[in-house]
Amino acid sequence: MLIIPAVDIKDGKCVQLVQGMPGTEQVIIDDPIGAAMKWEEMGASTLHLIDLDGALGTGTNFHIIKEIIRSLSIPVQLGGGIRTREYAQKLLDIGVERIIIGTMAIKNPEIVQKLSREYGSDHIMVAVDSKDSKVLIKGWTKKTTMEAPSLARLFEKKGAGSILFTNVNVEGLLKGVDIKPLKDLIMAVKIPIVYSGGVTSIKDIKILKKTGVRGVVIGSALYKGKIDFKEALKYEDP
Repeated sequence: MLIIPAVDIKDGKCVQLVQGMPGTEQVIIDDPIGAAMKWEEMGASTLHLIDLDGALGTGTNFHIIKEIIRSLSIPVQLGGGIRTREYAQKLLDIGVERIIIGTMAIKNPEIVQKLSREYGSDHIMVAVDSKDSKVLIKGWTKKTTMEAPSLARLFEKKGAGSILFTNVNVEGLLKGVDIKPLKDLIMAVKIPIVYSGGVTSIKDIKILKKTGVRGVVIGSALYKGKIDFKEALKYEDP
């Protein structure tokens, strides 16, 4: 299991939102590049990078993303606003290890197959974000009628290398994890699943490790000091 720190970028700054809602910023760091480099220096083996402006359709932080990729030696998985094949290719070409596509994949599952064939499935991660058992799209602003397990099975067939599952019901609330939806998803597919949402304590990390999840993304709990990153790394597989 990987312990993956998150750097979410909005208006050129590193922020943490509550359930992805603009205006709920609880952590604001003016230097997202420095924040990313700090996690690498502390021992992170992978970085989770989200362009919130891209996800919300209010702009892009591509120049910052490019500088972060240039500044780090560890792999970066990146999501947020990847709505065209051309932009996906642009990100992969500058060195993003894994692109995380959500809305585009749900609207056009064939794009997953095309990108996986061209760049290799290991570089294509599909975001399946769920609230009240229904998948969300467009930066969590629109609820669909689809459920995570069936959607994940579709993307597995289309060649996705991994799934990012965010439980939006608990995301950003710092009240702990709810692993039932995750367990249902793990049972549905064979490809690796990375989990995000509500990770608040070392206890949560211990619980998640027992599920067989491939990685755990941690945001607010790290920035607010609720989880010591060095201690969390003890649960990372060698």
